[in-house]
Amino acid sequence: MVTDNRMNSMLTVREVARLLHVHPNTLRRWSDAGRIRVYRITSRGDRRFRRQDIARFLAELNISTVNYK
Repeated sequence: MVTDNRMNSMLTVREVARLLHVHPNTLRRWSDAGRIRVYRITSRGDRRFRRQDIARFLAELNISTVNYK
């Protein structure tokens, strides 16, 4: 069972989409493709993202952007 403290550190699709400046559907596609780690909660399968995973995703994106130039 997930504790309340752990759930508070999780972000919704909408929150992460706003942070990354992308449409929520883009974020869903990325998570389906395995580009960004997602956790499914509830019987509906709602998506949640850990803050540390988002930070790692941004760091990897930044590194690949720097190496591309």
